[in-house]
Amino acid sequence: QVQLVESGGGLVQPGGSLKLSCAASGFTINRYAMSWYRETPGKERELVATISSTGASTNYADSVKGRFTISRDNAKNTVTLQMNSLKLGDTAVYYCNARGRRSLLSQAESTYWGQGTQVTVSS
Repeated sequence: QVQLVESGGGLVQPGGSLKLSCAASGFTINRYAMSWYRETPGKERELVATISSTGASTNYADSVKGRFTISRDNAKNTVTLQMNSLKLGDTAVYYCNARGRRSLLSQAESTYWGQGTQVTVSS
Protein backbone atom coordinates (compact mmCIF):
# COMPACT_ATOMS: atom_id res chain seq x y z
CA GLN A 1 0.00 0.00 0.00
CA VAL A 2 1.36 3.40 -1.01
CA GLN A 3 1.63 5.83 1.89
CA LEU A 4 3.16 9.21 2.67
CA VAL A 5 3.31 10.14 6.35
CA GLU A 6 4.27 13.65 7.52
CA SER A 7 5.70 14.43 10.93
CA GLY A 8 7.43 17.23 12.78
CA GLY A 9 4.65 19.78 12.96
CA GLY A 10 3.87 21.72 16.10
CA LEU A 11 3.75 25.10 17.81
CA VAL A 12 6.63 27.51 17.29
CA GLN A 13 7.37 31.16 18.10
CA PRO A 14 7.71 33.75 15.31
CA GLY A 15 11.29 33.71 14.10
CA GLY A 16 11.75 30.12 15.19
CA SER A 17 12.52 27.00 13.20
CA LEU A 18 10.84 23.69 12.53
CA LYS A 19 11.75 20.64 10.46
CA LEU A 20 9.09 18.54 8.74
CA SER A 21 9.67 15.01 7.51
CA CYS A 22 7.82 12.85 5.00
CA ALA A 23 8.29 9.09 5.08
CA ALA A 24 7.24 7.06 2.05
CA SER A 25 6.25 3.41 2.14
CA GLY A 26 4.89 0.98 -0.41
CA PHE A 27 7.02 2.52 -3.15
CA THR A 28 10.44 4.05 -3.67
CA ILE A 29 10.60 7.78 -4.32
CA ASN A 30 13.65 7.75 -6.59
CA ARG A 31 11.60 8.31 -9.75
CA TYR A 32 9.23 10.86 -8.19
CA ALA A 33 9.38 14.60 -7.88
CA MET A 34 8.54 15.47 -4.27
CA SER A 35 6.75 18.57 -3.05
CA TRP A 36 5.41 20.25 0.06
CA TYR A 37 2.06 22.04 -0.05
CA ARG A 38 0.22 23.93 2.65
CA GLU A 39 -3.41 24.78 3.30
CA THR A 40 -5.29 27.11 5.67
CA PRO A 41 -9.06 27.39 6.23
CA GLY A 42 -10.72 29.28 3.39
CA LYS A 43 -7.64 29.19 1.17
CA GLU A 44 -6.57 26.95 -1.68
CA ARG A 45 -3.81 24.45 -1.21
CA GLU A 46 -0.55 26.24 -2.02
CA LEU A 47 2.64 24.80 -3.48
CA VAL A 48 5.51 25.61 -1.11
CA ALA A 49 8.52 23.74 -2.50
CA THR A 50 9.43 21.08 -5.04
CA ILE A 51 12.51 18.93 -5.51
CA SER A 52 13.30 16.87 -8.60
CA SER A 53 13.68 13.10 -8.49
CA THR A 54 17.47 13.26 -8.22
CA GLY A 55 17.55 16.32 -5.99
CA ALA A 56 19.39 18.32 -8.64
CA SER A 57 16.69 21.00 -8.90
CA THR A 58 14.50 22.79 -6.37
CA ASN A 59 11.79 25.43 -6.61
CA TYR A 60 10.16 27.55 -3.92
CA ALA A 61 7.18 29.82 -3.55
CA ASP A 62 8.24 33.46 -3.39
CA SER A 63 6.84 33.74 0.12
CA VAL A 64 9.29 31.17 1.52
CA LYS A 65 12.43 31.73 -0.57
CA GLY A 66 15.48 32.14 1.61
CA ARG A 67 13.69 30.72 4.64
CA PHE A 68 12.65 27.17 3.69
CA THR A 69 14.81 24.36 2.31
CA ILE A 70 13.51 21.14 0.77
CA SER A 71 15.77 18.10 0.61
CA ARG A 72 15.51 14.38 -0.03
CA ASP A 73 17.29 11.19 0.91
CA ASN A 74 16.34 8.55 -1.62
CA ALA A 75 18.24 5.87 0.31
CA LYS A 76 16.00 6.50 3.33
CA ASN A 77 12.91 7.10 1.19
CA THR A 78 12.27 10.42 2.92
CA VAL A 79 11.82 14.11 2.14
CA THR A 80 12.27 17.00 4.56
CA LEU A 81 11.34 20.66 4.77
CA GLN A 82 13.55 22.83 6.97
CA MET A 83 11.64 25.97 7.94
CA ASN A 84 13.53 28.92 9.42
CA SER A 85 12.54 32.47 10.37
CA LEU A 86 8.93 31.38 10.66
CA LYS A 87 6.18 33.98 10.35
CA LEU A 88 2.55 34.05 11.45
CA GLY A 89 1.54 33.59 7.80
CA ASP A 90 3.30 30.22 7.70
CA THR A 91 0.61 28.72 9.94
CA ALA A 92 -1.05 25.94 7.94
CA VAL A 93 -1.44 22.22 7.48
CA TYR A 94 1.54 21.02 5.48
CA TYR A 95 1.16 18.14 3.03
CA CYS A 96 3.72 15.92 1.35
CA ASN A 97 3.20 15.09 -2.32
CA ALA A 98 4.82 12.63 -4.72
CA ARG A 99 4.37 12.72 -8.49
CA GLY A 100 5.98 10.49 -11.06
CA ARG A 101 5.84 7.28 -13.01
CA ARG A 102 5.92 3.78 -11.56
CA SER A 103 8.35 2.73 -14.28
CA LEU A 104 9.92 4.04 -17.46
CA LEU A 105 7.20 2.22 -19.41
CA SER A 106 4.35 4.00 -17.60
CA GLN A 107 2.65 6.61 -19.78
CA ALA A 108 0.67 8.34 -17.04
CA GLU A 109 2.02 9.87 -13.84
CA SER A 110 0.84 8.83 -10.40
CA THR A 111 0.21 11.34 -7.60
CA TYR A 112 0.16 10.57 -3.89
CA TRP A 113 -0.69 12.73 -0.87
CA GLY A 114 0.02 12.47 2.82
CA GLN A 115 -2.49 13.23 5.58
CA GLY A 116 -0.82 16.49 6.59
CA THR A 117 0.83 17.89 9.70
CA GLN A 118 -0.19 21.08 11.52
CA VAL A 119 2.28 23.95 11.85
CA THR A 120 1.24 26.82 14.11
CA VAL A 121 3.33 29.98 14.44
CA SER A 122 2.15 32.02 17.41
CA SER A 123 3.48 34.24 20.18
